[in-house]
Amino acid sequence: MLIGYIVIPFILTNYITIGQKNKYNEKILITIFICIWTNDTFAYLVGKNFGKRKLFPSVSPKKTIEGFLGGIIFTIICSMLLSKYYIETKNSYIWIVIAIIISIFSTLGDLIESKFKRVAEIKDSGNIMPGHGGILDRLDSIIFVVPFINLFYLILYYVS
Repeated sequence: MLIGYIVIPFILTNYITIGQKNKYNEKILITIFICIWTNDTFAYLVGKNFGKRKLFPSVSPKKTIEGFLGGIIFTIICSMLLSKYYIETKNSYIWIVIAIIISIFSTLGDLIESKFKRVAEIKDSGNIMPGHGGILDRLDSIIFVVPFINLFYLILYYVS
């Protein structure tokens, strides 16, 4: 069960990297990773400095609404810059949607994993990365984001 929880999203990353003209484009996946890290970083920084209202205090007492919104704003900026100058796509508006998907589902992944840890009454999900809450804390965003970006690409493909 746990293996499927982790492995299936990583299998789906292969479908996301199929860019224009059904050609493999590793820049898409790299951009998604950078946007996930941007969301995590700026949600933390904005939340720590400006956060007043808690997002879900019973699950994750340090996450704030302001941090969540800051993560969205900076992820959109990051995705727009990377799509224009790194991927060099003309469809930058698609990356606004991807940035919003990343922000929502990255945060949702963090919250769900925090809930799993609270139910299990453990602080860290492993010892592999000390100080980071375990390996799942580093992967929870990717695990939740990738299937929804894949779904977005499928919808986009069938609509256009």
